[in-house]
Amino acid sequence: MSDRVLVIGEALVDIVHRAGGRIDETPGGSPANVAIALARLGVDPLLLTQLGDDEHGRGVAAWLAASQVEVLAAPAVATSTASAHLDDDGSARYEFDLSWTLYGVDLDALAVGSRGIVHTGSIAALLRPGAEVVKALLARMRPTSLITYDPNIRPALIDDRAAAVRDVESLAAMADLVKASDEDLSWLYPGLEPLEAARRLQSCGPSIVVVTMGGDGAFAVTANDVVAVDGVRVDVVDTVGAGDTFMGALIHTLLRDGHASAVARGELASMPAERVREMLAFGAASAAVTVSRPGADPPRLDEVRTGVPAA
Repeated sequence: MSDRVLVIGEALVDIVHRAGGRIDETPGGSPANVAIALARLGVDPLLLTQLGDDEHGRGVAAWLAASQVEVLAAPAVATSTASAHLDDDGSARYEFDLSWTLYGVDLDALAVGSRGIVHTGSIAALLRPGAEVVKALLARMRPTSLITYDPNIRPALIDDRAAAVRDVESLAAMADLVKASDEDLSWLYPGLEPLEAARRLQSCGPSIVVVTMGGDGAFAVTANDVVAVDGVRVDVVDTVGAGDTFMGALIHTLLRDGHASAVARGELASMPAERVREMLAFGAASAAVTVSRPGADPPRLDEVRTGVPAA
């Protein structure tokens, strides 16, 4: 399988406040979780991120290295944190202490490298000044790379909602595949049903828009089809990292099926419904493993296939 995947975005420390008062600190960040998911599924991604030279940063770096994620990190005064407050049903509310720049990284050298798929999303794609760098880098790499994008909206970080919607739609226009949760779509397009909202986002330009709906499964909108799969029933511990795992699984499937560069853009636009369904089913099975255990802990490939944790 090709290892030509660049993931761009935040790596941080999740401070998880669990029901009952327990507090856990674990490495995370949506793009970093996607990179971990890819690595555990057999891909060797490069994560472009930002880390401080502090205890949190060293912990994040060690976590990424343990799953063989290659890291290119811009320096930061301090490593970012995200506080997740878990409700009794395992759902999470977030508060953030972060900044996002990419100063000190040789982006010119990175842009001319051979990276067949480039993924970004979440905070890194919206929070300035780093978001402007991300968008410019996507524009430079799009002629040779497929682009995937996950809005993963964090309302606590957004001051100008209208501007954020414009930014999301601009990024979607650059992407070949967009994954969004039903909550993302509800925030972007209040009052629209998920299918109508997905079609609106797909009209911006991506070939495929995938919508995840937690335990209710997922669906995808393409130019010609709407394809849906049921959720995989498991005992949910918490939902942290589930969407990121799903995103990593989608990219894994693109690579597995040979959609590994901009050359495949036309094939992605005409992907048969059954292939889309297989991609969604693998994403749902992967995410189900993640929600069955605490924290953002994506599965390895054999866990998805068997449902039994690896030794």
